[in-house]
Amino acid sequence: MKLALLTLVLASALAVVTRASNEDAETALRAAVDQVLTVAQKAKGGSSMADQITPVLLRHVCFESMTRRAVGPGWRQFTPEQKAEATKLFTKLIIRSYSEKFTPGEQPDTKYLKSSSPGAGKVEIPTITVYKGSRYNVTYRMEDRGKWMVTDILAEGVSLVANYRAQFDALVKKGGAVAVIASLKQSVERT
Repeated sequence: MKLALLTLVLASALAVVTRASNEDAETALRAAVDQVLTVAQKAKGGSSMADQITPVLLRHVCFESMTRRAVGPGWRQFTPEQKAEATKLFTKLIIRSYSEKFTPGEQPDTKYLKSSSPGAGKVEIPTITVYKGSRYNVTYRMEDRGKWMVTDILAEGVSLVANYRAQFDALVKKGGAVAVIASLKQSVERT
């Protein structure tokens, strides 16, 4: 009887902690999205928009984690300098690529759905975003890293990290860190 009561108390406490964590993560995500939209609305477009939203995204997105996960097990082969270079390039590529999709002054409408917690310190927040008449299902994966940060984005069920991982796996096998960094440099130059 005592064990059953203890289990019930622990389960209730865990549910309260999870609910609070999910709410904290959603609050952080809403603030990040609002900040990005405020900057994007005032931006003049093009690379200017990427330059202007970069400081906001750097505060709310853990690009190091995204880069590490996108590279996968090959990340262990990278030197600290190569890790820093790959992260810098990957960050620039992601920000430029996605900032080009926005038109200054156009505001998406985002509806936040019920979040879930796949593990301790992790929260997934699904959203429905309507932008220029099109509807998008976007899920933000967040982790508590002293503060809640985005560590992956799923657009229409496709993970940004997994998408790049598929590309980087072949590069790591073919030429290691040098090949990944060279590919990232080429991609950044094209954007």
